[in-house]
Amino acid sequence: MSRVLLYECFSGIAGDMNLGALMDVGVPEDHLRTQLSKLGLDDEFSLEVHRAKKFGIAGTLATVECEQSHSHRHLPTIRDMIDRSKLDAAIKRRAIDTFTRLAVAEAQIHDIGVNEVHFHEVGATDAIVDIVGAAIGLEYLKPDAVYSAPVELGSGMVRCEHGLMPVPAPATAELLKDRPTTRGRVDGEATTPTGAAILTSCVDSFDSVPKLHVKRIGYGLGQKDFAIPNALRLSLAETSAEIQTATNVEIECNIDDMSAEAFEPLFDSLFSLGALDVFLSPIVMKKSRPGTRLTVLVSPENLDAVTNAIFEGTTTLGMRCHDVSKRMLPREFVKVETAFGDVKVKLSTLPDGSKRWKTEHDDINRFSRESGKPYPLVKERVDAQVREWLESRE
Repeated sequence: MSRVLLYECFSGIAGDMNLGALMDVGVPEDHLRTQLSKLGLDDEFSLEVHRAKKFGIAGTLATVECEQSHSHRHLPTIRDMIDRSKLDAAIKRRAIDTFTRLAVAEAQIHDIGVNEVHFHEVGATDAIVDIVGAAIGLEYLKPDAVYSAPVELGSGMVRCEHGLMPVPAPATAELLKDRPTTRGRVDGEATTPTGAAILTSCVDSFDSVPKLHVKRIGYGLGQKDFAIPNALRLSLAETSAEIQTATNVEIECNIDDMSAEAFEPLFDSLFSLGALDVFLSPIVMKKSRPGTRLTVLVSPENLDAVTNAIFEGTTTLGMRCHDVSKRMLPREFVKVETAFGDVKVKLSTLPDGSKRWKTEHDDINRFSRESGKPYPLVKERVDAQVREWLESRE
């Protein structure tokens, strides 16, 4: 069984909401305070924790009260502060990764170097406490994987360092690119840059949540009141590496009178219509004519569209269709930050619980083109960084 953490940000996420949810799901308050004291910032903040309710939902409300403001710390300053602390190496690594993601987002927005970024709101003491606290909580719970449902961003306008901007704030928007989000459920800013950075640094998958056996549920409450409960739900669960099954339709047809060049656009068309797999096999037909067998795997709901495309895109006059049962390993897709950029990695879990993985060819190919370095060299370096990232999570 694997230990899994599930974020449900139906009302968004902020750093203090995450602290409350972590404590509510099982991180002891005393442990969090003891670890935070290792930062050496006790004279800058106090942490208030108490039980409260939002629309009748009970949870933990965590409030970071700052004694002083250090609103213009740079990434090197924050990194050095965390490195010099007596926190465990794994906690330091998580926290620095989260702040680095924030710096990269701000640098992208302002078109400046990462180390030039003034952290503005997210560099204040409360954000340091929120981010390091998140790392402390995650290392205490030690989940094998972290998942998240779509993230609510909110609506309206928010005042930030850049002036009055539409929700989400620029850094939040940058951090959550390519992640599933919702808008309009909350009147106001639902997800902050700090909350977005914490999510992107710890969540393994936003797209596919496995079958879960939930053991504990925690709620972290927000400071504001919305038309819906301002709460973050965090579930601690277990999942087993069960073999997954699916029923699809396999389509076959034999072709001997079509130019080979016509197959490439056919492949593109079939995949765009929902084909799960497409491949060609050389065959010998009647009268010893060389031919090609086209095989397509498709879900039943896309069968008509795919068969129509085969008729239109090939010379075949007919095809064989039959149901096939598929047995599959559970798999998930994660993005791993490397020196060349974010690479998509497919992780599969074997019946004995062990994992294997593969980096996305298209990403490696793109890195090779952009860097001007040979494909084998780029793949070797990217795979080494992915391997190191995976080993750090064990």
